[in-house]
Amino acid sequence: MYRYDTYDQTLVDERVAQFKDQMDRYLAGRLGDEEFRPLRLQNGLYIQRHAPMLRIAIPYGMLSAVQLRAMAAISRRYDRSYGHFTTRQNLQLNWPKLEDVPAILAELAQVEMHAIQTSGNCIRNTTTDQFAGIAEDETVDPRPWCELIRQWSTLHPEFAYLPRKFKIAVTGASADRAAIQVHDIGIRLNRADDGSVKATILAGGGLGRTPMVGDIVREDLDWQHLLTYLDAIVRVYNQWGRRDNKYKARIKILVKALGVEEFRRRVEEEWAHLKDGPETLTDSAVTKATSYFPEPVRREVSAEAIEAYETLRRENRVFARFVTNNVVGHKVPGYKAVTLSLKRRELAPGDVTADQMDAVADLAEQYGFGELRVTHEQNLVLSDVPVDELETLWKALEELGMANPTVGTLADMICCPGGDFCALANAKSIPIAQALQDRFEDLDFLYDLGPLDLNISGCMNACGHHHVGNIGILGVDKKGQEFYQVSLGGRSDDNATLGKILGPSFNAEDMPNVIDKVLQVYVEQRLEDEVFVDTYHRIGMKPFKERVYA
Repeated sequence: MYRYDTYDQTLVDERVAQFKDQMDRYLAGRLGDEEFRPLRLQNGLYIQRHAPMLRIAIPYGMLSAVQLRAMAAISRRYDRSYGHFTTRQNLQLNWPKLEDVPAILAELAQVEMHAIQTSGNCIRNTTTDQFAGIAEDETVDPRPWCELIRQWSTLHPEFAYLPRKFKIAVTGASADRAAIQVHDIGIRLNRADDGSVKATILAGGGLGRTPMVGDIVREDLDWQHLLTYLDAIVRVYNQWGRRDNKYKARIKILVKALGVEEFRRRVEEEWAHLKDGPETLTDSAVTKATSYFPEPVRREVSAEAIEAYETLRRENRVFARFVTNNVVGHKVPGYKAVTLSLKRRELAPGDVTADQMDAVADLAEQYGFGELRVTHEQNLVLSDVPVDELETLWKALEELGMANPTVGTLADMICCPGGDFCALANAKSIPIAQALQDRFEDLDFLYDLGPLDLNISGCMNACGHHHVGNIGILGVDKKGQEFYQVSLGGRSDDNATLGKILGPSFNAEDMPNVIDKVLQVYVEQRLEDEVFVDTYHRIGMKPFKERVYA
């Protein structure tokens, strides 16, 4: 993974010193709340419902064991001994004291971490496929390109005060696991017939109050022009994005208002000034970025060991369940990528304790070359596990409560912190997730349902990605009371679709029964091997509505 050079370390150290001075002046009363607000947001610091919240950047979801241990130590020293992994592949601390944040940032800097661009009207943390570099269907490893985007976007002076936040996602695989169509900019990398890297660029996607699926603005872009073309898009947004209404200040609104053809024309016009300029990528720049992600020295796994693993799968039903749901293929024979589930009944989805962080860091060093990936589904991944060590790893994960064989099922739900923590939330989301986990805990039932994305957001900001859940749940406020709106049919893969609202909202206590009725219709109406979202799009909303509101 990428390691800081002297420029990175100097920048982060100077930012820490700068923010300490700003915090000291604020606490002394020499900076007012409104003066301090943009300064704290530039350093990932929010004022939430009960306490400050610090969002720590994990660039493109890559995390080392050393960094995870550091966050465990920080959470013990300055928080409540846990952290929360987000849908942007970052980590949040929900209970730090305001005066401790500069010290936290200083400790993060010691392990090459920071909280820059995790909030505010800037280019946020770039995300990618959690299986980048090892996926069987990958044509281009997106990690070096994500690193180049990170370097380009970090504290970019022209884009420090955009109309609103700006998010970029990148994939280099045939299957989109990075949800590129619902980002401000989505990038799909592929290889031309001559082996060169090309990029398809999408713009205008996003969720929130006005969800939209992005449009293609450029195809077959030569890799040399990736950064200059991104620069042109963000320039157009910076110039023409609305600043009079924060709800209409995202690039998706601009693309919709102009139409994709006019938007594309303006981008191309802007790009004409940038093309072949100083930000044009060179072979040496790409080679340097690629060198940060070398292939680990993997030992050869024998054919006998692979056969023994397959035999264990056949003979041990519990282990087989874990493998089927939590383990995916690898480009190297004899290796697998393993997803560690952070969806347990006793903790909110995405939460992990300090003790678990330490234990997972040990596992990463033992089974994954000291490297972890954070997924936008709020789980963790060990990307290089030999199959002859999978059983031992599985047993260790069982002890940690991270071996739940439910990845990709109804129980693997995405959920924002909601009204328990967030000052913006209209309703609590964590209790809904826990009620559904209690109701639908039977593994045989979950497996019979098949792949199913259930996403929960506590407000229209859609941090829980409810719009693209096969089943989406949105917390709404009605005269001071919490209600929940259900949508069906969303998806974030290559066939990205926004869910449609089922009908009037429900009380919290009704939600398990409502979801149960939705699932009953699916089970009754599905064809053989048909997943939920396909059944919905085949039969439409009417049967679900009739059952739920009967």
